[in-house]
Amino acid sequence: MGLSEITARVRAAEAAAGRAEGSVRLIAVSKVQPLERVEAVLEAGHRLFGENYVQEAASKWPDFRARFPGLEVHMIGPLQSNKAKQALELFEAIHTLDRPSLAKKLATQVQARGAAPELFVQVNTGREPQKAGVLPEAAETFIADCRRMDLPLAGLMCIPPEGADPVPHFTALARLAAESGLHGLSMGMSADFEAAIAAGATHVRVGSAIFGARDYAKA
Repeated sequence: MGLSEITARVRAAEAAAGRAEGSVRLIAVSKVQPLERVEAVLEAGHRLFGENYVQEAASKWPDFRARFPGLEVHMIGPLQSNKAKQALELFEAIHTLDRPSLAKKLATQVQARGAAPELFVQVNTGREPQKAGVLPEAAETFIADCRRMDLPLAGLMCIPPEGADPVPHFTALARLAAESGLHGLSMGMSADFEAAIAAGATHVRVGSAIFGARDYAKA
């Protein structure tokens, strides 16, 4: 499919939803992708990428940052507390703030650094026991706790249950964000990003539709 087609679909979805062009940011999910594919997307002019693993990001992006000005890399995978310091140094945004222990670790590091990336609270809208994220009924309290720690919250993130209609999850996340005074909505992936944009997404995460299928055997 490729970057140009996905970008065109994002712009069309913005227009269909009556939203301003450029109001949705496209995160090209580059985890486990060969460097040559990533470089091709960079050469095409794209500058916003998403990674799931701190170690992979640390080995991949310093060289690209030196060569491509204006690059942003966002953490979109689960973040271990012991990787918090490194993550703050690597990423412009972290979309997976999902538990009190991580919030406390990030707050300590942010205070030491005097700077912080954008932070999104991950909400487990499907209440799936195997999935990370704050439960919807606990989100308001968690958000308040993060604010008391002076963490700069940008918005909320969710990953709807696989095989489920994502629209109710997107709608619920948008409502929760509005009630909490947050504007960022990180939601929507390759199969459903247009529905997410219609529901108010500000960031959509698209990987294989841009880069091609991942080969985990070679990762």
